[in-house]
Amino acid sequence: MSDQEAREPELLQPVAGGGLLDRRLFLKKGLAFGAGAALAGHMRQGLAEEPPPWMKTPGEPFTNYGRPSPHEKEAIRWISANSGAPGNGISWTPLHKLEGIVTPNGLHFERHHNGVPQIDPHQHRLLIHGLVENPLSFGIEDLLRYPMVSRLCFVECGGNSNAGWHEEPIQTPVGYFHGLASCSEWTGVPLASILDEVGLRPDARWLIAEGADAAAMNISIPVEKALDDAMLALYQNGERLRPENGYPLRLILPGWEAVLSVKWLRRLQAANQPVMARNETAKYTELLPSGKARQFTFVMDAKSIITFPSPGQHLRGPGLYQISGLAWSGRGRIKRVDISADGGRSWAEAALQEPVLPQCFTRFRLPWRWDGSPLVLKSRAVDETGYVQPERRALIAERGRHGYFHYNAIVSWAVAADGTVSHVYA
Repeated sequence: MSDQEAREPELLQPVAGGGLLDRRLFLKKGLAFGAGAALAGHMRQGLAEEPPPWMKTPGEPFTNYGRPSPHEKEAIRWISANSGAPGNGISWTPLHKLEGIVTPNGLHFERHHNGVPQIDPHQHRLLIHGLVENPLSFGIEDLLRYPMVSRLCFVECGGNSNAGWHEEPIQTPVGYFHGLASCSEWTGVPLASILDEVGLRPDARWLIAEGADAAAMNISIPVEKALDDAMLALYQNGERLRPENGYPLRLILPGWEAVLSVKWLRRLQAANQPVMARNETAKYTELLPSGKARQFTFVMDAKSIITFPSPGQHLRGPGLYQISGLAWSGRGRIKRVDISADGGRSWAEAALQEPVLPQCFTRFRLPWRWDGSPLVLKSRAVDETGYVQPERRALIAERGRHGYFHYNAIVSWAVAADGTVSHVYA
């Protein structure tokens, strides 16, 4: 008998309340240790079936650009537009319909202030001026000649999950609550390379970024971040940016609130102070209980969310399930995700899917044997700096109730005896 076989009875014992099992079960054997017996009756039903119709006729022809199956119509961005201001609004990534860590380009969340500009890339230019020694203007073809880098990272709106501030828990699929966050492989030119060419003056402390949309979106970025890991992105997940995601050029500031990753980038002005635009004064600031306001918060703190099971989904009955979800942190890598199935009284460590990258979605999973009893599921992220995702009551105690942005509290799902899942404050 192998050591693994000898340990199996031990691994099948709950490691925390509510039926949570050892994460090593999935690392070793996947669902095979219990799912086969549970599904055997259902699987035998198809043993004697005739070949289906699609095996008897030729399939569809080639296409120039692939599309999702028509049977996957529910995996869509849910749009929440501002009826009083056409072109202003958001659309949500359906995190509850996705797996892995990469968000397809067509499902990346959107936030637009005045619609999506249709830009001719041959006419678009990037101007860098202000407190620089050598002001320059770059065409897209110029930038495409520079050495490029790629990195996986998330982009998250500072207003993501803000329904968590509400007095009553919102009841909606998880992607339409937390889906103003998406994760892609971005490819482009390190901003530091371009800033080296223009030569920042010693008194340059900020870059004022401006987009080419009709809102002329502008925001202030500290020079330190620009010289660290900021990117002039030209590609997303291997293809050129799509118009709603900033075509033909956008900024990417890994780990920082998405308002700083300006789309349709047309201008960077080096300055000695921030521009104090609307989106860094009236918006993206928060009044604290002390009377002071949080401003220039920038970094998105560690966060996690269970995507299965979650509201809108239904458990068919007691048995073995895989709890799955996403965690991310603007501070660096996710170090650990803990899961509770008894409302936070006990916790079990989840398995993290590789690769675990800084400022990137991390998929977590944990086997769970549900006995049919009502319970509350939670997940808690810990990043490599030691930051621990807070409980909701702790976040409110620290930040008060005047906030709208940067909500990252632990989220609780209640599983009822009939298998329905709902959002609760617990």
